[in-house]
Parts: sequence; structure tokens; C-alpha cells
Amino acid sequence: MRIDVLTLFPQQVDDFLNYSIIGRARQRGLVEIVCTDIRTYSGDKHGKVDDKPFGGGPGMVLRPQPVVEAVEAVEAADQRRGPRILMTPQGRRLDQPLVRDLAAHDRLIVVAGHYEGFDERVRLILAPTEISIGDYVLSGGEPAAVVLIDAVVRLLEGVVGDEESLAEESFTHSRLEYPQYTRPREYRGHQVPEVLISGHHAEIEKWRTDQAQKRTADRRPDLIQ
Repeated sequence: MRIDVLTLFPQQVDDFLNYSIIGRARQRGLVEIVCTDIRTYSGDKHGKVDDKPFGGGPGMVLRPQPVVEAVEAVEAADQRRGPRILMTPQGRRLDQPLVRDLAAHDRLIVVAGHYEGFDERVRLILAPTEISIGDYVLSGGEPAAVVLIDAVVRLLEGVVGDEESLAEESFTHSRLEYPQYTRPREYRGHQVPEVLISGHHAEIEKWRTDQAQKRTADRRPDLIQ
């Protein structure tokens, strides 16, 4: 898979994605992540990409020309095609089913905005898939883009060492993950449940299923519905 990230701060995105599981996946060639500075396509000698909003109001708005031309140029750099994604609090909320859908593509083009947002013509011309990571506002789309990319890349074949672990994670079966324990067996008065050290695999599986359902009902009943 190739993932292109268009941003005003490419180093911020690139640095974060060079570590841990995603960094190793890049080193092994399991995913190609290319960060492009939108300012490169500003058409302005000072690299200016924003301006005051028509009608007045606070802040600055990203002009359509740099964003649209950056996306078109980056898209033409590789024959693989995939969805154009706009990170915005107005978009569909990112969830695991959407992550799985995105991971099935050969390519993603992710646009991270800044300031007061995008000129509406960016949406009208590019017709992107708009995605939000939650009902709150960030200072820029870069952290949101990193969240999306991390979630997608770890689903690619070979990225996670034990791929069976992906099947047990929260949200995989519309429920939260069961409690996990490791050594020591006792810590500050809290014991590891006996069933987990019993060696009875059927009982362990039943306990984990029951615990996952109980935790989901307590914390996220909306997932059950």
C-alpha cells in the first residue's frame, strides 16, 4: 500500500510514523508513506496558502488552489488509485469497520488541514471521503491523519507479528476486549483469575467471552445495540 499525506507540516507526520510498528513496516517495505508539503503548490513566492474568509470572521482559511493542485499532482505520481480522504471534524467518525475498508485499498491520499479549515471548493472539486477521529477540534489535521494511518497500517498483512491478536482486539466483533493479565500472579492484593492459570482452554475462552460481553455492556452498550 502507498499512503500519501498532504500537510503543511510533513516533518511532524513523518517523524511520528517512523517509530514502532509503523516504522518497522515502512523499513520492511510493507507500506510506503509519502509526506508532501502543500506549500510546494502555493503558486506564491512566499508559500502563502491561506487567506481571510469572505464575509468576515476570525482566523484564516486554506485556499482551494494549493490543496487541489497538490492532490492532483501527488495522485498522478503513482498509477495506483484509492480514495481521497479529508481529515475534518465534519466527517464520518473513524471506526474499525471503516479502518478495515480503507486497509483493503492499494493507495490512500490523506489531506490534513490547518487554520479555520478548507475553502468549500476543495470539497466540491475533489469529492473526498471526509473522516473525523472524534467530536472535538484539533489545532490541525496532522494528529488525526496519524491516527488514521496507524489504525490502517497495522491491519496490513505482515505488519503485526501475531496476526491472531488482531482478531481479539476491541471493536473487532463489535465488543471491547476482555481483561488481560501477565506476571506476577499477585500484585498489591490483586490476584490473576484462577481460570487463566488453570490450563483449561475451553474455560479460558468462555471466561474471556463473558468478560468481553460484560465490559462492553458496562462501558459501551451502544456497540451491543
